[in-house]
Amino acid sequence: MGKSWWWVIAALFMVALQQIAEGYQQLPCYFIFGDSLADNGNNNFLDTLAKVNYAPYGIDFPFGPTGRFTNGRTTVDVIAELLGFQNFIPPFATASGTDILFGVNYASGSAGIRNETGQQLGERVPLDMQLEHHQTTILDLVDILGTTWATEWYLSRCLYSVGMGNNDYLNNYFLPEYYNTSKEYTLQQFTQLLIQQYTQQLKTLYDYGARKIALFGVGQIGCTPGSIEKYGTNGSTCVEIMEEASQLFNKKLKSVVEELNANLTDAKFIYINYYAIGADSSVLNFKDSSSGCCPVAIDGECIANQIPCKNRTEFAFWDSYHPTEAVNKFIGERSYSALEPSDAYPFDISHLVLLNLQDAAYK
Repeated sequence: MGKSWWWVIAALFMVALQQIAEGYQQLPCYFIFGDSLADNGNNNFLDTLAKVNYAPYGIDFPFGPTGRFTNGRTTVDVIAELLGFQNFIPPFATASGTDILFGVNYASGSAGIRNETGQQLGERVPLDMQLEHHQTTILDLVDILGTTWATEWYLSRCLYSVGMGNNDYLNNYFLPEYYNTSKEYTLQQFTQLLIQQYTQQLKTLYDYGARKIALFGVGQIGCTPGSIEKYGTNGSTCVEIMEEASQLFNKKLKSVVEELNANLTDAKFIYINYYAIGADSSVLNFKDSSSGCCPVAIDGECIANQIPCKNRTEFAFWDSYHPTEAVNKFIGERSYSALEPSDAYPFDISHLVLLNLQDAAYK
């Protein structure tokens, strides 16, 4: 190891210590993988219907429309703020230079665990490709930090969050007019296939250096205004078969967390119960949870430049499928610091980021 690297190590430690002392970042970087719930602009440059870089999206965001599928901040934006980051994590599509030292957001609207998911909407970045993009980032980090060892050391101290699976149901299994999966597999079989592929993808992320990984479960996909309008509920509150899919996936994902923690002892995976936390957001006493805040087109996204509702904090949904900033804030805060034991397993993000993985007690 050359002397120059020791200067880099020393500088990083000094920056980290200063930021901790000033109440800033709790860890050096945050890498985000996911779908439209986390996308902050990666789809803007793609040929797809799943992009929202126009008003009224972003009406409550400091920089206006950015490609976020909501009126303001996403859940991962809220988490980044709670972690002490002074700036939002940049999308891979525009991240450059030393900005990547703080992390990169690879999330893509309509993307899924399976590569074909969302293809009826156009281009998207499925999880396999998001992992390839992370490889590119790692090579850039090696150039910045000087050595592979230095990069591995750096990445091992970062937070990774992954939230996939929603679109594999919404934009695959439950769209028989575009996909054959529901004809080829029972719901149980399809979910098991998803979990098997997802597990391999998570192991790949581990192989790339991730050691602190938060996995977000699938949300209440059967309770969105778009799902209810499209499929009906037969007198129930939500589309029951879609809710069954969410709960089945989440149960299996929690087991994956246990398996990975048992086998990859120098890493820690946690499960964030997005479904239950989202359901608990009803304590915010929304006046309307049955429709979106903005006028929507046939695809469920806001119609460009139409005026949305004024009382946005009183709505659970922004458009037909995506929550408002009020819900995102609620979920982000509960993901970071659990209010109920069921919010996170085995613990929440605030405990994950402080974990010393060199401590044998956690191996």
